[in-house]
Amino acid sequence: MAEQTTTRPQAPTPEPGGKGSGPREPITQPKLGLVGWLRWMWRNLTSMRTALFLLLLLGIAALPGSYFPQRGIDAARTAQWIADHPTAGPFLDRLGFFEVYATPWFSAIYLLLFISLVGCVVPRTKVHWKAMRSTPPRTPARLSRLEHHASAEVDATPEQVVQVAREALRRRRFRVHSHDDVTVSAENGYVKETGNLVFHFALILVIVGVAIGYLFGWKGDVIVPVGKTMSNQLSQYDTFSPGPWVNPEKLAPFTIKVDRFDATFEENVTGRGQFGQPRNFTAYVTTKDAPGAAPKDSTIQVNHPLEMDGAGVFLLGNGYAPVVTVRDAKGNETFSGPVPFLAQDNNYRSVGAIKVTGADPKPLGFSGLFLPTAVVNKDQGPISIFPDLKNPALALTLYEGELFPGGRPQSVYLLDTAQMTQVTSKNDKTGQTEPLRIWLEPGQTFDLPGGRGSITFDRVDRFAGLSVRHDPGRWLTLVAALLALAGLIVTLTVRRRRVFVRVSPAGDAGRTVVTVGGLTKGDDDGLGRVVERALTDITSALPGTPDTSTETSTSTDRDPRP
Repeated sequence: MAEQTTTRPQAPTPEPGGKGSGPREPITQPKLGLVGWLRWMWRNLTSMRTALFLLLLLGIAALPGSYFPQRGIDAARTAQWIADHPTAGPFLDRLGFFEVYATPWFSAIYLLLFISLVGCVVPRTKVHWKAMRSTPPRTPARLSRLEHHASAEVDATPEQVVQVAREALRRRRFRVHSHDDVTVSAENGYVKETGNLVFHFALILVIVGVAIGYLFGWKGDVIVPVGKTMSNQLSQYDTFSPGPWVNPEKLAPFTIKVDRFDATFEENVTGRGQFGQPRNFTAYVTTKDAPGAAPKDSTIQVNHPLEMDGAGVFLLGNGYAPVVTVRDAKGNETFSGPVPFLAQDNNYRSVGAIKVTGADPKPLGFSGLFLPTAVVNKDQGPISIFPDLKNPALALTLYEGELFPGGRPQSVYLLDTAQMTQVTSKNDKTGQTEPLRIWLEPGQTFDLPGGRGSITFDRVDRFAGLSVRHDPGRWLTLVAALLALAGLIVTLTVRRRRVFVRVSPAGDAGRTVVTVGGLTKGDDDGLGRVVERALTDITSALPGTPDTSTETSTSTDRDPRP
């Protein structure tokens, strides 16, 4: 049997240059190069999407600043937090979580957002300026295809209708232009984009104002008892936060003396929910702009700061400062002066600490409560039932040992007992040893056990908590914030609209068909009424009674193209 072979038909060889001829050449992508990559990065950085992302990222980056204590605001609390978290504390400190607003990564986001906004606003301003100077676009050929349109037949020539339409639309504050003798194009609402640009420009000014305040501003808090004077020096402040470009040695040399502090509380027992409520806080002060300057009498109240050489002095707090005297066993005075106590409730139940570093043989620390109107409650212990000085008392416990372990900063109101021992005494009734409890009223003296001396409660002074702030960018920030609000209101309330008018001869001689159509950018429920009013204005200004046939379509399938 003969062997059979099967031959598959060969595909025809394509002619040179024909479709599918020869092997395909590899596609080569153009190389961007350095300039191309820079242009690509700039376009992405200055896009609105990137600006919104950076704004969101800035808000997220600021969250640690509101959760973790900040060293520039409360160094003692920050040091205590790090000490209480020996593992996480040092690690977060290296990342800058306790100085968020001064970290390089927060500053980088801040600067990138500034650059992105500038890159967005400047090109859009150029485009907007060009659009405002340009003429409205040509009227579409078929206005009946627009979503909102209306028509009427009038007894007038096309030239008369066009002239009347121009005047009527100008009265409605439209920019008007006729590209030919039978159409009118009008538009308004460009102030919407102007408001949008003003809003973004104001955001840039806010960033600049905040940056100026951060770089050149400073803030200091100080507690000033009545009768004492504070001077605007670094050593006088309890906390001080200078800007990176501020020299604390060159602060304005003004002084403030607190002469009197008045606090008024509601004592009307019949008023429901009003008893004990504060009515007025006023600090009467004497100020000097410089050493040797004439003194001036002023007052500081809540929300009514005092201006001192470019700095605002705010009344942020008040309280009581019991005046105590501590003596050693020989009667030598080791401590004397007012000690501020921090109020914990509306009745000014206050906590505080008296730190006696010069006590012998060991430093002493008194920790406890000051009660303006003291009552010993069976369940709650010592409490105050009214915020004013009706029955003042001190309730203290005593510690001895190292007052400042490790040299860490600490709050003036708290006592760090990590390296201290609580002093005890024997209860005469039970015979048991228990922590020493000291109860003092003004004028009383308590003898400390073990030859440690004595403590005397002399009197009670008030103190004013003052916050001195210098912010050179605050006025720029305020103006920018008002501009941003105005721009946002304009953006949300103004609608950008285009109204077109086309005229054509009617079947009857001397009559004309007027068709009005409208377009808008975005949603606009009032565009239909604008179109109807425009047609009414045109027909009412022409002689005779028009034959009106008005139609408003809600279809979204119409083609608005000419």
